[in-house]
Amino acid sequence: MLEARTVAVVGASTRPGSFGERMVGEVLRSTGERRVHLVNPAYAEMAPELAALDEAPDLVLLGVHDKRLPGQLAAAAEIGARSAVVFGSANGVREQLRDIARDAGMALCGAGCMGFWNVRSGLRAMGYAERESVPRGPISVITHSGSVFSTLLRTRRRLGFDLVVSSGQELVTTTADYVDHVVDAGRTRLLALVVETVRDGQHLRTSLRAAREKGIEVVVLPVGGSPLGAAMVAAHSGAIAGEDATWEALCEDTGSIRVHDLAELTDTLELLGTVRRGRGTGLATVHDSGAERTLLADLAHAHAVPLAAITDATRARISAELDDGLEATNPLDVWGEGRDTRELFGACLAAMTDDPNVGITALAVDLVEEYDGDTSYPDAVLDVPGGPLAVLTSVPAAIDDAAASRLRAAGIPVLEGTRSGLLALRHLLRPPALPERTAPREPAEITQPAYRRVSSREEARAAALELGAPVVLKTADPAIHHKTEVRGVVLGLDSDTVEAAYDDLASRLGPHATVHATAPAGIELSIGIVRDPQLGPMVVVAAGGVLVELLADRAVALPPVSRDRARSMLDRLRIRPLLDGWRGAPAADVEAVIDLVVAVGDHAVAGHTFELNPVVACPEGAFALDVLLIETEETPCTD
Repeated sequence: MLEARTVAVVGASTRPGSFGERMVGEVLRSTGERRVHLVNPAYAEMAPELAALDEAPDLVLLGVHDKRLPGQLAAAAEIGARSAVVFGSANGVREQLRDIARDAGMALCGAGCMGFWNVRSGLRAMGYAERESVPRGPISVITHSGSVFSTLLRTRRRLGFDLVVSSGQELVTTTADYVDHVVDAGRTRLLALVVETVRDGQHLRTSLRAAREKGIEVVVLPVGGSPLGAAMVAAHSGAIAGEDATWEALCEDTGSIRVHDLAELTDTLELLGTVRRGRGTGLATVHDSGAERTLLADLAHAHAVPLAAITDATRARISAELDDGLEATNPLDVWGEGRDTRELFGACLAAMTDDPNVGITALAVDLVEEYDGDTSYPDAVLDVPGGPLAVLTSVPAAIDDAAASRLRAAGIPVLEGTRSGLLALRHLLRPPALPERTAPREPAEITQPAYRRVSSREEARAAALELGAPVVLKTADPAIHHKTEVRGVVLGLDSDTVEAAYDDLASRLGPHATVHATAPAGIELSIGIVRDPQLGPMVVVAAGGVLVELLADRAVALPPVSRDRARSMLDRLRIRPLLDGWRGAPAADVEAVIDLVVAVGDHAVAGHTFELNPVVACPEGAFALDVLLIETEETPCTD
C-alpha cells in the first residue's frame, strides 16, 4: 500500500472542485514511475469498472459514497488488489469492509481518513489538495486525526518528512502495522503518533519497543483516553489510575516521549528532527530581556528543564564581553548599552555551546520583525561555528517569518512558545530510556499478617487468643469492597472484647469475618492491578488507605515489573520521602515494598486481578492488610 507502483482511482472525476478531481489530481502529482488507472463509468476515457483493468493494482483509492464502498472493495479484492484507502466515514458498512479486506488479505487505510503521503517515494494517496512538496527528512507521522495530518503538512516549519499517514478508524490496518513498516524501511529517525485510542494494544507495545531498539525516537500525543475496564471502578486502584493511565504506562514501557498538545508536538518534532544533543545534559539560554529571562527560569523550574551549570572558564569568557553590571550566569541576560549586538550575542552563544556541561544553547528572544532592517539576532546565531543551537521565542504571532525561514533553512530550529519550546528542549536533554525487558516469573506470595476465618463469637475469641492481642476484626462479606465505609473493621481488640465486636459486626454485615494479627505501624500504600481493554493488565502503586483517591498520588506500569521499574514507581510518588523516615520516624523497608510491587506485576502477567489496600510499609517489611479480589473473565472471584 505505502510503496504502491500501480494505483486505481475509483470515483475519478474531471468536474472542477469535486472530491474525485482532487483525488486524481493528488495521485497524478506523485513522483517516480507509477501507473495510474482512472475508474468511473460516467467517462468514456476512463475504465468503467475495476474488473476492466488489465492488471491488479497495488492500491485502490475509493472515493465513492458509503453505500457503494462494500461493492467496490469486493471488486478490488476479486481482481487481486493488494490494498485500499477508504476516505469516507463508511457509516453502516464498516463491519462489511473489515470482513472483505481481512478475507482478501488486503491492507486498508481508513475509513474516515485523509489518506497518506509517502514523501520519500513520492506517492500521494490523498483526497484533498496539499502543497506541491515538503522537505524530505527523518520524520514519520501516523495520526488518527485528519486535521492534524493536514496541519503538519502545511505548517511553515521546515519539518522533513519520510511518511505521513492519516489512519482514521483503522478498520483493518492499525497504527502498529504502520510502525512495523517504518521500522522495516529503516529511513525514519523520529516517529510521531497522534492517537485517540489504543487499537491492537499488545502489537503496538511490541512495535514501539522495536522502533526504540532501532534507535528511532518516538513522540506520542494522546487525544482522549483508553478507558479502563468498568469492573476496575469498584476498586480504589481503578479510580486512582484514571483513563490517562493507559498512555502513561504505554509511553514509559516503550521509552516514548509523551507530549500534551500540538504546540509541544511541533516544537519537539522540529527540534529532534533538526539537532542532536551536545556533550552536556543541561540547557543554556541567552536573552535580551531580564523579565523574559526570569520567566524562563520560572518555567524551567516548574517543568523540570535542566539548566546547565556553566564552568568558571565559560563565565570568564562571557564576562569579558558583557557591559559593567551584567553577570555571567545561565540563563544569561546580555542586554546593556545595546551596541554591537551581533558580535556580543554571537560571542556569548559561542561560549555557551563550547561549555562541556551544555547539551544545547538557545537564543531566547522574541525574533520580531525589525522595522529598521536589523538582522543581528539571526546573524549572531548563524555566526556560531558548530554546536547544537536553537532559537526560543515567546509569542508565535510576533515571529518574523523571514528571519525564522532563514534560520530554519540553515538547520536552526525556531521554537514557537516559551513553555512548549522548553518542554521540547527537555525531551532532547532527558530522553526517556527504553526499560529493560523482564521475563515473566512464577508469582511470589503476598505477605500478610496472620489471620483466621471465623463465623461465630466463639471462633472469634479462639482466634484472638491464638494470634495474640491486639487483633483486628473485619467483615468477610465478599460483596463489601470497602470495609471501612460500612464500619466493617474494628481495631485494638483482645480475647474479651472481640466477642462483643463480633456480635455487632454479624448483626449488621453477616456472620462471616476474619480476625487478624495487628501489623506494625508504618506508611500506608495501595498496590493493585487494573485491566485496560487493549493493553491488558497494569500495575498501580499509590498512596494508600482511605486517602488513596483524595491524594491522587500514583504511578502505573505495564507488567512484568523489574526491580528498577518498581523503584522508579515509588520514587515518583509524592509520599516517597515518608518511606525514608520523616521528622524522626523510622525508615520503612523499601526493598520489601519493591519485592511486593514486583510480585504484584508477576501476578498480573499470570492473569490475577486484585488490589492490596492498605499495604503497610514499616521497618519490619511490607504487609498487605486487605486484599480485594476482582472478578474478571480471566480470573473469576472464588474467594
